[in-house]
Amino acid sequence: MKWSRRSKVTALALTAVAALLTGCSNAIDAGPGAGAAPVVTVKPKGRLTFALVSHGTAGDPFWTIVKNGAEQAGRDLDVNVEYQSSGDPQTQSQYIDAATNQHVDGLIVSMANPEALKPSISNAEKAGIPVITINAGEDQSKAFGALVHVGQNETIAGQAAGTRLKSLGLHHVVCVIHEAGNTSLDQRCNGAAQTFGGKMDRLQVDVNDLAAATSTIRAKLQEDTSIDGVLTLNPAVATAAVSAKGDSKATFATFDVSSDVINDVKQGKLAFAVDQQPYLQGYLPVQFLHLYATNGDVVGGGKPVLTGPGFVTKDNAAQVAKYAARGTR
Repeated sequence: MKWSRRSKVTALALTAVAALLTGCSNAIDAGPGAGAAPVVTVKPKGRLTFALVSHGTAGDPFWTIVKNGAEQAGRDLDVNVEYQSSGDPQTQSQYIDAATNQHVDGLIVSMANPEALKPSISNAEKAGIPVITINAGEDQSKAFGALVHVGQNETIAGQAAGTRLKSLGLHHVVCVIHEAGNTSLDQRCNGAAQTFGGKMDRLQVDVNDLAAATSTIRAKLQEDTSIDGVLTLNPAVATAAVSAKGDSKATFATFDVSSDVINDVKQGKLAFAVDQQPYLQGYLPVQFLHLYATNGDVVGGGKPVLTGPGFVTKDNAAQVAKYAARGTR
């Protein structure tokens, strides 16, 4: 067959286009000399859906800020974020199972009771859903197969709080635990006891009954007048503790921040608040899952991404209050 000059040019152009398309792929090249390194396939364009399942109760100011962070990241990235929360590990597991059945593109989980959630998290990963843990469960996160853990190391934070309590000249402190079985709370108290050096008792209350918590703390202070410090581990319980002070000369401090906590710090009712920046614990995982889905990126290099501890004191409370007013601290 005889080809015209125009036909030859067209054929050469089509050959070049075919070669170009053959050289392109929807995967990340492992690079020269990578051998059998796995190829990470980039998810096709489309609106992603991530599920965030936390422990804690509805309306908890801490988790409201986490939710605000996650939802803002969703808006920034055009990602759908579905948030659910429960203080009951069984219910939390059911939420995780439901998200797995919906084939979400990523899962964010706080693990206050890691072993109770392990089967559901394992099922999600078997279904090909990437998991990021936040807030609680750092020690188990990597073993459970999570991409990364985002949060505060509770032992380190507890040690920092204990050092501050010691610097205040306190000798007998009560560490108030508000959720039974929450390993993170135990780590906070243990860490504080390690550096405090004085006597540290534990007192159990229920975060879901703040009136009873106030009564329990008040009774403890009246029963033992040698107590000169109270360390709470939750902002709502901190407010309840301040209300329980009465005639006690005890100094109060807390973990975690809310508008009420910041105001109490400003007024001297609380000596300090340990800030683990919950907004970041919602915002960053959505960012990280989006990067993993669209570019195969894994953050942290096998280590947790720490969001705290920081401290809110009289020196910076006014500045932090501005951010708390908009629901981001």
